[in-house]
Amino acid sequence: MSTQPTPPLVPGLTARVELTVTDSDTAQAVGSGDVPVLGTPRVLALAEAATVAATATAVPAGMTTVGVRVELEHTAPTPVGGTVVAEARLAKVEGRRLVFETTVNDGATTIAEGRVERVLVDRQRFVARAAQAG
Repeated sequence: MSTQPTPPLVPGLTARVELTVTDSDTAQAVGSGDVPVLGTPRVLALAEAATVAATATAVPAGMTTVGVRVELEHTAPTPVGGTVVAEARLAKVEGRRLVFETTVNDGATTIAEGRVERVLVDRQRFVARAAQAG
C-alpha cells in the first residue's frame, strides 16, 4: 500500500480566516476593555487560527503546532457587524520553529498586524505532558 508524501512545511504557506464581529467578540465580552468593539484577544485568536490553517495540510501525521510567542499591534476598532479577515503567511522555518507574519483587515483598513511563532510537537506526547502537569 503506498502513501502520499506529506507536503513539507516551507515558507510561503498561507491562509485566510474570516469573522463577522458579534457581541461576544467585543472587548466588553472578553474582558479586555469596556467598549463594544472587536476585542484584541479575539483579533489574536483569529490571527492564530489563520496560522493553524496555513499549515493544516502540511503538518506530519501525529504532529501539531502550538503557539509560543506573539507580537500584535491592534491599531483600529471594528464595530459589531463588521467583518474582519486574518491572513497568515509562513515566513520562516527553523527546525521545529515556525514564524508567521499576520495581518487583519476590515475591508480596506489594516486593523492589526504582527508575528506569531509556533513550534511543531508530537501531539500525543504534548497532551500527556500537559495532563501530568495539571
